[in-house]
Amino acid sequence: MDNLELIKSQTRCVSHEIRNHVSICEMYTEIIKKHLEKDEYKNESVKNAIECIKKSLKIIGNSLLDLKSFNNLSMQNCDFKSLVEEGVQLSQAYVQGKNVKINYLIKNTAIVNIDDNKLLACMVNIIKNGIEAIEMKGEITIIGEVKNNLASIKISNNGKPISKEKQKEIFEEGYTTKKTGSGLGLHICKQNIEAQNGELRLNKSTPKSTEFEIIIPTVK
Repeated sequence: MDNLELIKSQTRCVSHEIRNHVSICEMYTEIIKKHLEKDEYKNESVKNAIECIKKSLKIIGNSLLDLKSFNNLSMQNCDFKSLVEEGVQLSQAYVQGKNVKINYLIKNTAIVNIDDNKLLACMVNIIKNGIEAIEMKGEITIIGEVKNNLASIKISNNGKPISKEKQKEIFEEGYTTKKTGSGLGLHICKQNIEAQNGELRLNKSTPKSTEFEIIIPTVK
């Protein structure tokens, strides 16, 4: 067995084992939800948390299935506005206990044909990075807009900027500024968006604002 086949075999085995434990989390999430409904316990925050956990587990599960099969995309028609709202909701968990606010504005909407889980994973990754760049107090701003058959998601933060020397390297495999980072997040995001005929780019990074933009085509 050559090195590539060995890596593929090991990847499939590891993803299979992780998927088993993700399934356990999914099962207990459903159990909690049913008990809450049975007891007629109504709390919007708890409900939103459970839905976010379920969506996150789905994203993880689909990513693991990708590793097993090396089939990277599952395209479907989705409403752009709903997707952006879901990405914002999933990201709210990262601001808990921090003096950071997430603001968003979705100007209009359209149908996009994409892998929704990969787009959401990309959004969450960029928002999470922005939150981590804010040392004390700050804001994440997300603007969604459809124009000229393209859907744009601009994600900005007012945290620590990326140096000019490093701005050209951020999408390279292995690049990271974090002590425990893998340097894969933005690299994978860019690959996944480009595989869907889209674009992920860094528009600017100054002391006032760092802005990333995801651009994907709409269904004509």
